[in-house]
Amino acid sequence: VQLQAFGGGLVQAGGSLRLSCAASGRTFSIYAMGWFRQAPGKEREFVAGVSWSGGSTNYADSVKGRFTISRDNGKKMVDLQMSSLKPEDTAVYYCAKNKYSDYVSTRPRDYDFWGQGTEVTVSS
Repeated sequence: VQLQAFGGGLVQAGGSLRLSCAASGRTFSIYAMGWFRQAPGKEREFVAGVSWSGGSTNYADSVKGRFTISRDNGKKMVDLQMSSLKPEDTAVYYCAKNKYSDYVSTRPRDYDFWGQGTEVTVSS
């Protein structure tokens, strides 16, 4: 599986952005997917994840109610809709493929393929 994330950019606090992750490979639809982020000087952290069917999602407490993850297995895409953005959301965002189908893990070690990252900057 190869992953390519895009959609990042500069946005003012309170604004919205939609990140997308395009996947290649036949097995995309049978694995859970996730979004992580890494701010300068900080460790990579889990943001949101979705099961293979889209029926189960998981969010970091810091983004609950503001971010929504979704997937389209036919198009091999995973999106992250981000609203009410805050300066602390500034980071490089990565999409990743989970090793499992239904278990939406929050641990980076449970993800085995990663996209190249797309940068999100939220100005105050």
